[in-house]
Amino acid sequence: MQTKISFIACAVLALSLGGCDSSSQKNESAEDARPEKNIFQQEKAEVLPFLQIKQQPAEIALPFCEKKNCIDLDIQTIQTQDPWLNQWIAKSQAKVIQDQIGLKQDMSLQQAVNAYVKKSDAWQAEFAKNPAYELALYTRLAYQRNQYVLLQIGVDSHQETVKVKERYYFFVADRQQQQALTALDIIQPEQQTAMHAIVQQAYRQWLKEQSTEVQNTAPKTLYWGQADWFFDHEGMGLHYRTHEIVKDGTQLDIYLTKAQTQQVVKAEIYSRMF
Repeated sequence: MQTKISFIACAVLALSLGGCDSSSQKNESAEDARPEKNIFQQEKAEVLPFLQIKQQPAEIALPFCEKKNCIDLDIQTIQTQDPWLNQWIAKSQAKVIQDQIGLKQDMSLQQAVNAYVKKSDAWQAEFAKNPAYELALYTRLAYQRNQYVLLQIGVDSHQETVKVKERYYFFVADRQQQQALTALDIIQPEQQTAMHAIVQQAYRQWLKEQSTEVQNTAPKTLYWGQADWFFDHEGMGLHYRTHEIVKDGTQLDIYLTKAQTQQVVKAEIYSRMF
């Protein structure tokens, strides 16, 4: 298990999740130059084009800084020929940035950046020698199958006295329906009990490996409906970051086998996602 999630994190799911196209295509057709029309035509035929991906810095405005100790923000994003997907990616990035400062609101990427800058300014105002916040955010489209796409966002940060390296977030979307998908969205209602049992079994094993203090403060039940999740050709999985379940709790990744995935996932989704 540890080997596989390390591969996901370090290799950005490039192989284990089926590969990602992180470079732009030099030869674009005339239809690619008209993305909205092209995508609409393809959707009518229920066949979406494979996404062409271009990595670039996010288009955000940062405050002018005259002092030496300025906030360090590096937000790398991706652009595709799908306008809706580009907006969803920016919204997902906004959620990740907010999570670094304990916010959970409906914000645009720029609004999230502004909130992050404000938090950094407040920290610096407490003491003259307090360093400004540092945040590096990198984005990958880790996997795509038919209309389903898996987005991975990584974070490195230094806020106050806490440094974070390689904190990962996962988001899944249905391009055809133009909607984000939670784990709960794809599970058959009559299979939610079975899914719950799979999750709790893995959770109990994880608890045994934690410190006594973590075991005493951890929740009795692990909720999974809104947890980060991912998928590849082998099945689906859930991802809980370090400290996410409980303070000082380690990272937890739960992998469903292909048979378990087929059992619990809605048939109409399974046939096109796996």
